[in-house]
Amino acid sequence: MFKITTFFVLLSFLGFSQKEEREKKGNVFSNTGDATKMFSAKQKLMAGEYVSALNSFREVEKNNPGNATVKYYVGVCYFNINDKPKAKESLLKALEINKEVKPETHFLMGRIYQGEENFDTAIQEYQIYKGIAAEDKETKEDVETYLSQCNNAKTFMASPLPLEVVNLGITINSKYDDKNPCITADGSMLVFTTRRPETTNDPTDIEGDGKYFENIYLSYRDSNTKNFNKASGISSSINSKSHDACTSISPDGKQLFIYYNSMNVKAKRGGNIFFSKFNNGKWKTPESLSKPINSSYWEGGVCVSADGKRYFFSSERPGGFGNSDIWMVERHGKTEWTEPVNLGSDVNTSFDEAGMILAPDGKTLFFCSNGPNSMGGYDVFKTTFDNGKWTIPVNLGYPINSPSKEGQLSLSADGLTAYISSDRKGGFGENDLYKIDVSNYSLLNGQKGAGGNGLSILKGTIREGFEGYGIQEAEVSLKNEQNEIIASMLTNESGEYFFTLIGGKYTLEVKKKGFQSISEFIELNSSVKETTVLEKGYLLKK
Repeated sequence: MFKITTFFVLLSFLGFSQKEEREKKGNVFSNTGDATKMFSAKQKLMAGEYVSALNSFREVEKNNPGNATVKYYVGVCYFNINDKPKAKESLLKALEINKEVKPETHFLMGRIYQGEENFDTAIQEYQIYKGIAAEDKETKEDVETYLSQCNNAKTFMASPLPLEVVNLGITINSKYDDKNPCITADGSMLVFTTRRPETTNDPTDIEGDGKYFENIYLSYRDSNTKNFNKASGISSSINSKSHDACTSISPDGKQLFIYYNSMNVKAKRGGNIFFSKFNNGKWKTPESLSKPINSSYWEGGVCVSADGKRYFFSSERPGGFGNSDIWMVERHGKTEWTEPVNLGSDVNTSFDEAGMILAPDGKTLFFCSNGPNSMGGYDVFKTTFDNGKWTIPVNLGYPINSPSKEGQLSLSADGLTAYISSDRKGGFGENDLYKIDVSNYSLLNGQKGAGGNGLSILKGTIREGFEGYGIQEAEVSLKNEQNEIIASMLTNESGEYFFTLIGGKYTLEVKKKGFQSISEFIELNSSVKETTVLEKGYLLKK
């Protein structure tokens, strides 16, 4: 997972054995204990224990302030904990002391300049690195990827789209890491992942980056002001004392998909996907999605279509094209699933593809990738299922994407507002959540001045005619004016159904074995200014 982000750490250690003789001179310490500390610190760095490694390197640095190699490793640690200013300061000092300290210093400086939007200088650093680094295939591929990203950024930023990207403010964001915005189809509820503490006693990831563990927060939109209220923790039944991250929410807001990673719980070990249902005003205890989605390999997220039939998920299982790939599986009833299908080489690359969100139209998939077609780090792309296949992904462009890292994108059913996470300049801390006004540009068809996409919501509850209880697995289908079925689904355990579709004239049919069927003509309106919602409930009689 995350090939590029760990690339320079691996190179540092591979390079140590390859260039041992050159580094011996820089690793001579007056204090014999420092050599032992250096070895231990490198092991911690390799294991991803960045804070602990940094503390050890800093101890060695105190006794060896003029050692360029030590300063390089200090810079590596700062880079990994996302303190780029201190990383830059330490790496520049390393080069000042010894211009040949380690080739990877130029690689890291390129990454930092790229994040600062100083693309020409970043390109110079990458070219220097290419000229002196080991001539292995992986090294060349990764450097070429970053060079491509710099050139992409220059091109995209020269022709920005007519969009306004606005920080959601302090009611949602914090000085900590806030990411993974998930919006319900009607835009009324926002769920996201944060690394802020709820109390001063909250645990931290002492074996990782030393920051607070991830938790899931939510916020409801005020119907009058149209702004989101102050966010708070979702539920103690969902948030735990380890990493809990939301990956998506079902369009009706009744099912939340959660990424868990905990060494203390077998089912959550290594990264797996769980789901929690909202019933009777409460979120239930999360359950594992199990096979065929979860496996012994890493799974990082899931999103589901409005009818609950198609699941898209990211996984590092065998059979993919690189690291994390996007797969799809179909669900039939409660326990029957099709075999997972990889979305193919047109969508997946040798890099990471993840952070999927299916658009309300049911055929456009937004996802994140850190390959050569991005502007830097992870960008958001889209692919559309058309004529039986997924189209070549398209970068959503600037200012949706930036030279920084963007997370998954969620789009409201009316197509007027999107939400994204980014660690771009001007935020409150690390990643922040942003709102994108797309009223003058359609994310679905890529046309300026297109406004909303005209999708509306049809929902309701199917109940038993005498007791009024919700009927589970009643079949609800919609036919167009040509009498063709365009959408169908089974009601959930509360008897609820939910569709997002283009406004128009339809025939709604409800069927359940042992009950009389219902058929009704309905007309669903649409609006380019807001999401139109039509609620239709029915009582079935035996």
